Amino acid sequence: MAKREKFDIAVVGAGPAGLGFARALEGSGISVCIIEGLSEAVLAAPPEDGRDIALTHTSEKLMRDLGIWEKIDESRIGTIRDAKVMNGASPYALQFEAKAAGAEYLGRILPNDAIRRASFEAVDGQENVMLIAGQQVENARILPGHGEFDLSDGRCIEAKLLIAADSRFSTIRRKLGLAADSLDFGRTVIVCEMSHTEPHDDTAFECFHYDQTLAILPMVGNVSSVVVTLPTTRAEEVMNLSDEDFAAEIEQRFEGRLGKMTLVSPRHPYPLVAVLARKFVAPRIALVGDAAVGMHPVTAHGYNLGLSGGTLLAEALVRAKKRGMDLGDLTVLKEYEAAHRRVVLPLYHGTNAIVRLFTDTRPPARFLRDAALRLGNILPPVRNRILNKLTEIEGHAKAKST
Repeated sequence: MAKREKFDIAVVGAGPAGLGFARALEGSGISVCIIEGLSEAVLAAPPEDGRDIALTHTSEKLMRDLGIWEKIDESRIGTIRDAKVMNGASPYALQFEAKAAGAEYLGRILPNDAIRRASFEAVDGQENVMLIAGQQVENARILPGHGEFDLSDGRCIEAKLLIAADSRFSTIRRKLGLAADSLDFGRTVIVCEMSHTEPHDDTAFECFHYDQTLAILPMVGNVSSVVVTLPTTRAEEVMNLSDEDFAAEIEQRFEGRLGKMTLVSPRHPYPLVAVLARKFVAPRIALVGDAAVGMHPVTAHGYNLGLSGGTLLAEALVRAKKRGMDLGDLTVLKEYEAAHRRVVLPLYHGTNAIVRLFTDTRPPARFLRDAALRLGNILPPVRNRILNKLTEIEGHAKAKST
């Protein structure tokens, strides 16, 4: 007979979203089991994957509150003070300045592996959390009063609530029968870090060229995170360029603004597919992180939404426990779903609309893009509204002024 272990909650996925959710339940008296296919050694020392994460002010605060921020090496934390959105060869750029918004900076930026490591260290040893690493979930089912995960080593994990936090291509979401809509952009994202001879002045650039998108994000020192989005049909060609030829192309596309550019990390390609689950919850089931919504990276909201969503779910569960309610009750879970979807849906659909507009090469779209950038600069309320949506800077700026 399979060994059976019981918990209040079982989470599949020990990425930043799953670990952040577990961390938010510290001291709650709610027992949590986290199941992860990777080994504990990899979780403790995750490899560099090329991805650098831009954090909103809200995310920085949440990470501080959860004890994650203090685990991050300060020398790896970059700062975004200003940002510019550029459209092809147009002289008009939409500019966002922290000082004009009454804040010190628009956001922070740091490597994904640093977030993963810090999240693991924050949860490691947490009294109410048990980690099962190096195991796959073979089967998942919902039964009266609880849910179950069958693991590859023969164990059965029983819990009042099952949570999928295992990426936008979640196998657990599928096993539990929750449908999701995906939008394949037919594009590939190539990410890396590059050094340069001229300073970036803590300024982020989003350059929408007619055949590809180039984002330059300021890291620590004279190093920037480079994100190239291009048609998948061209990805292999670009990946096969020598380091020198790749650097020369980026330098040319960025018109030499940062001087001589040199590749200082491997290049990593990722398919560009946005995913939105039709429901975030079902009886005894909840989706967290990219399993609920996988964003296009242009607005840098993936991890931010995962962290805030996991915190919303944790808060709903803590309230339910205090009221003596069943943690898997759909009424409890709907609180989280309603609150999270209010934030997610405008960002998800708005981001996809922006991507369609700025990657459309037809003349009408080019005209609309140029008009949008001009409008944003001419009307400060429009620009400020966009800025607050992207960085959640408004509350931070108000707090600094009081």
